Amino acid sequence: MDLKDQLDAAIEPWNLLDHPFYQAWNAGTLPVEALKTYAAEYGTFIAGIDAGWEQVGNSEHAAEEREHADLWRQFAATLGTDISNPKIPQVQTLLNTAQQLFSEPATAWGALYAFEAQQPQTAATKLVGLDTHYQVAEPARTYFQVHAGDLYEADMIVDELQSVDDVTGQTAVAACATMSEALWDSLTGIHDQHK
Repeated sequence: MDLKDQLDAAIEPWNLLDHPFYQAWNAGTLPVEALKTYAAEYGTFIAGIDAGWEQVGNSEHAAEEREHADLWRQFAATLGTDISNPKIPQVQTLLNTAQQLFSEPATAWGALYAFEAQQPQTAATKLVGLDTHYQVAEPARTYFQVHAGDLYEADMIVDELQSVDDVTGQTAVAACATMSEALWDSLTGIHDQHK
């Protein structure tokens, strides 16, 4: 099994497309208040992704992530909320996990892959859900439009990891699994607030 397959296998038990939160979003059964909570709480994680890219030495991409965080703020504002310090424990755990994994390059690569490899598909399905079931203004859609079908970040990470030694590769895979679980759990925490 090559490294990409190992990273993808680390994500699979925590595949966000299978999460009840996203499934409810796509079915139109997720309350708008849950979208607001998601925008406010999860936005704290989105705002910190640049730190992972800085850690792996890609300042240009980190700057792009800061622009994307601004698009997320537009998403939140369109829903009548703003990014705030998390009140949901699982979201705080996600932030702590990201901060820990973004503290060194090997774990940062794995943590970034856990998010970036899933984001194109989740963004695309969320966009369909917004268009089909929720009446939102255009700025709420922009973040997801930018990321839907955008595979180059995950591909870039795999390319970078092709040249690392086995220990570094396995460290990245373990970090990928840890981040994938934290991402899943954060959605559970948000979803449970609105059951």
